[in-house]
Amino acid sequence: MDDMKKRFSISSGVVILLAVGMMGAAMAQDEDGPMSDLKFVVVRDYNGKPVRNAAVVLHPVNKKGKQSRGGLELKTDGEGRTNIDGIPYGPLRIQVLAPGYQTFGEDYQIDRPELEITVKLKRPGEQYSVYENHDAKKADEKKPSEQKPAEQKPQ
Repeated sequence: MDDMKKRFSISSGVVILLAVGMMGAAMAQDEDGPMSDLKFVVVRDYNGKPVRNAAVVLHPVNKKGKQSRGGLELKTDGEGRTNIDGIPYGPLRIQVLAPGYQTFGEDYQIDRPELEITVKLKRPGEQYSVYENHDAKKADEKKPSEQKPAEQKPQ
């Protein structure tokens, strides 16, 4: 019986500590300051059409500008939109990733109750290969074009 009472006491203590910790975290969140509702719109840079299923990743940033561990990932809908409520004011690093587009990344200062951020994704640029002879390409670009001069009509 004493062993059972001991287990019950320990279990009860753990439950009480968890409950107090969760209440403290909830109260601290309310005391930390204002929160913002963020809305994101992700579109193609070249035609303004929405990008579906893009990953919008939010990373908290500390006062020194260092990205905190972890983050939160949202996915855009068919209209390129996603949103989240209850983001605390302060710096926030936002990355947007979507197959077939360049990765977007920028830091924002969250300082309003509502904020809409539009991200324009670009097509990937030409890739650079260490296996190609880039000096030959440069020489080809510098050669004068072999075009015939325009014909002039007699006057």
